[in-house]
Amino acid sequence: MLDVTEMAGQKLKQYLEENKIESAVRVALMNGCGGPSLGLALDEAKATDAIADQDGVRVIIDNELLCQCGAVRVDFAEGSGCGCKSGFSVTASVPLPSTGGGCGGSCSSGSCGS
Repeated sequence: MLDVTEMAGQKLKQYLEENKIESAVRVALMNGCGGPSLGLALDEAKATDAIADQDGVRVIIDNELLCQCGAVRVDFAEGSGCGCKSGFSVTASVPLPSTGGGCGGSCSSGSCGS
């Protein structure tokens, strides 16, 4: 199941309208220093995608990825004024498999793997 909260739908719609973007928003597997995570990207729907519509925004995810993740939830949280930033979160009910990190080293130095 792909779930997009009302707040996330509103914020995505606002972003797409302000930037005159007509494409769908894809939930995608992202690789980083902490290993794989789910993120958002602009893309067109494919025949192999699951689709959720929220506030006129089409959010898509590949069916195979959705099966691996179980239920996926796209949400938006406002900053609390304590230095916390606003932003989207994409969470899966089944933890993503760890591949040992995406860099082979720490990113705290500003460069991955070196």
